[in-house]
Amino acid sequence: MNTLLESPIPSVSVPSSPEALPQGARRATGGRASGAPSADSEVVAVARRCQFSASQKRALVAGTDRCKSTGELGAFMRRERIYSSMLSIWGKQMETSDRAALAPKRRGPKPDPAAQHVQQLNWIGTS
Repeated sequence: MNTLLESPIPSVSVPSSPEALPQGARRATGGRASGAPSADSEVVAVARRCQFSASQKRALVAGTDRCKSTGELGAFMRRERIYSSMLSIWGKQMETSDRAALAPKRRGPKPDPAAQHVQQLNWIGTS
């Protein structure tokens, strides 16, 4: 038992070239022994989400209305890379915008906030 405690622990040395590293160490360090980035690093493009215009949204919602047979709607959504949640949100947005467009509009001159304020001050001053 005393021989195990007295045995020296071997020291670990890291070779400077990536070829001299064991395969697991190369994978963990990215092929580099030091933490410095390599000179020929490649810039990877960051993925961006699709942004649909209002006319595209209307066309996609109208396209889903044309899907009648079983599985046709799912194929359409996969082809256009859209989700059902997007369609429901867009449908609600179109409904509210259509209601606002069909709402009656007030006719006549628009009220001037400054004139209303002056009128209130005059009314308070006369009391």
